[in-house]
Amino acid sequence: MKTLLFASLLVLAVSVHPAQAKTVCTVVADAAGGRVIAKTGDCEMRVTPASTFKLALALVGFDTGIIKTANSPKLPFKKGYVEWGGDNWRQDTTPKRWMKYSVVWYSQQMTRQLGAAAITDYLTRFDYGNADFSGDTGRDNALERAWIGSSLKISPIEQARFLSRMLHRQLPVKRSAADLTASIVEAVTLDSGWLVRGKTGLAYPRRTDGSFDRARGTGWFVGWATKGDRQVVFARLIKDEKRHSTGASRRARASLLKDLPALIEN
Repeated sequence: MKTLLFASLLVLAVSVHPAQAKTVCTVVADAAGGRVIAKTGDCEMRVTPASTFKLALALVGFDTGIIKTANSPKLPFKKGYVEWGGDNWRQDTTPKRWMKYSVVWYSQQMTRQLGAAAITDYLTRFDYGNADFSGDTGRDNALERAWIGSSLKISPIEQARFLSRMLHRQLPVKRSAADLTASIVEAVTLDSGWLVRGKTGLAYPRRTDGSFDRARGTGWFVGWATKGDRQVVFARLIKDEKRHSTGASRRARASLLKDLPALIEN
């Protein structure tokens, strides 16, 4: 019965509706040894990390001192900053608030202080996907959006490995940088007792005219879960095939949180 239940969950996790969306990959692995517990779909395909990149950027920010604590620095919203995230972006923002509301302009202030060369160096040492922080060809926009539907790409399995290395302090940053990054990632406790911390990410591909195809969103939910002495890392990647009333990242998060206990405890 347990095997049948797990098999059913995996079928749901990779089901495809040609007019709507598909889950490209779901991967769950032990954080310590890296043993894969559940893996379905194409988990090797690299795509834009979108706002899941904030996990890597937070590590760099804390390591370099550009950001200092969960609440410092608090940066003011200014006219001209990107604000397509709505009212939550039109406010003074701390590192914790930046992570919770995925405030892109806060990321852009950090990338401009760091510079593309320094970020590329960190990403290369993190073994973070293709570590390509060049931005769109011919647009000189690396510091604005290299991680949002542009040059930087990472696969679900690479996301899981990156998180595992972060949790076990195996990345080339100060231990405090990893501690502080983990502390600002939003957490939720499931009914099953698992404490889950994770980050969503959403991006849209560009059309040839430079506009964005909002019918074909890429949605992520990546993170880790802890219960007792067990800890796992996970990544779920969704690709839409039509426009939805809710973003692919929100649906990736909701579906993963629902499926996770059964995926872990199969």
